[in-house]
Amino acid sequence: MVTIPRWQVIFILAIVVLGIVFALPNVFSRDFTESLPDWVPNQQMALGLDLQGGSHLLLEVQADVVIGEELETITDQLRTRLRQERIFYTGLGVVGSAVQFRVRDVADIERAQAVIDELTSHLAESGFVANLVSSIGPVQAAGVEVDSSSDGTFRLSLTEEMIADRKDRAINQSVEVVRRRIDALGTREPTIQRQGEERILVQVPGFDDPEELKRILGTSAKMTFHLVDESVPLHEALQGQVPPGAKLMPLEDSNAGGGPSQILVRNSVQVSGDRLVDAQPTVDQTGRPVVQFRFDTVGARQFGETTQQNVGNRLAIVLDGKVISAPQIREPILGGTGVISGSFTVQTAGDLALLLRAGALPAPVTILEERTVGPGLGADSIAAGQVAAIIGLALVIVFMGLAYGLFGVLADIALMANIILIAGALSLLQATLTLPGIAGIVLTIGMAVDANVLIFERIREELRGGRSPLNAVDAGYRRALTTIIDSNVTTLIAAVLLFQFGSGPIRGFAVTLSIGLLTSMFTAIMVTRLMVVTWLRRRRLTTLEI
Repeated sequence: MVTIPRWQVIFILAIVVLGIVFALPNVFSRDFTESLPDWVPNQQMALGLDLQGGSHLLLEVQADVVIGEELETITDQLRTRLRQERIFYTGLGVVGSAVQFRVRDVADIERAQAVIDELTSHLAESGFVANLVSSIGPVQAAGVEVDSSSDGTFRLSLTEEMIADRKDRAINQSVEVVRRRIDALGTREPTIQRQGEERILVQVPGFDDPEELKRILGTSAKMTFHLVDESVPLHEALQGQVPPGAKLMPLEDSNAGGGPSQILVRNSVQVSGDRLVDAQPTVDQTGRPVVQFRFDTVGARQFGETTQQNVGNRLAIVLDGKVISAPQIREPILGGTGVISGSFTVQTAGDLALLLRAGALPAPVTILEERTVGPGLGADSIAAGQVAAIIGLALVIVFMGLAYGLFGVLADIALMANIILIAGALSLLQATLTLPGIAGIVLTIGMAVDANVLIFERIREELRGGRSPLNAVDAGYRRALTTIIDSNVTTLIAAVLLFQFGSGPIRGFAVTLSIGLLTSMFTAIMVTRLMVVTWLRRRRLTTLEI
């Protein structure tokens, strides 16, 4: 005897009602749904780039720059420590993919070795490498290989494992920075994902200013604070007499006022822009646009110590390799806040503040591919998808009605509930609907009645075997259940693999197909069964034609 517990009836009806509630916002305009209270379901299906239009960029991260910066950091710290210990050396610098120098006096080899041990220990504590132990001859430990010879030549290089790890971390960090920058633009449902070894795919639906997007994503926004080196006159440095531990950097405003085009700054970073926790555009007392920034606790202490110990000196603010400002330190700045001034407009000050808040890219990026999709193409795609869905739905409804009569009509009602549940699930999960996603929905419409066909054919066989209507329906659903689950699970596995290993449109197809499979199993096994059993119990039929 067919029985459906009351809790199952309540559960089925609750799921269908929730599907209607979450799908209903798609009927209204976006302005109307956004005006609804927060507790009311108001999320519409998120349309992908091919449906809504927008910008598509493929970025490549120059991860090799990160390795070069790590080697430069080791070089600067080695130079400082060797000078402090009064160990005379020659040829200190980056040679290929390693840091190399030679101790002039072989009697200082052990002292130089102690300096290297201390340096690598400090780097380990800061998270760069782990402890390093070295001796005469090549030694590899914790990602750093040290090669020292009896004539006092030392060579420090990163291992292949360390280089691969640093590049991988740089790519992942770049993905997060790009995500924060795009989120700050207020766009809806962007697609940001790593593609290959050093590439990032960016798709921003509905963003109609690709040039601004390129400007925001193409800027590294790497800010550092350096002391200006005034140990030699600038004209001598411009003639090539750059002192060790310093370098010439271009001035951002070099064309304004006929001033110098470069400035001499020290290599060592006093405070890194990574310590920034906030940056906001504002105006100074003269009404010029500026950017106000604030450090975290560690950055505030470093900034305070730097300004306290260098009153009267100049502090260069370097952004992406250019000095945008080099003011004189008139008094200690202990509050952890400051102001960046320059030739800013309101737009550029706002962009710089956004970039600083989102964080700096660990390495420069280049734009390999750029595409802009107009909303007209998306509208055509939606219209074509709607036509295909309507035609497919109509054909399925007619076929089921002709093949199975009243049972086919009940299956058609369950099919409509299935479409509503798909729309509600896409809205609730905010899964991006793409053109292949529409194809997945159209495919689901045909597959949704497949389970009903299996059940109805099984019921026919049971009726031919002489069973009563209720017993035939009960046996039909019970015996066809295993086949239905097997067929849908195998298709679901394929959809999961498409989502896992695919990208972009392939994932959109996999998402809608997976949701459609789950909802079609629910409507075929639960919703249609509830309607059939309810009808049979009310009619109390002794014979049944299907």
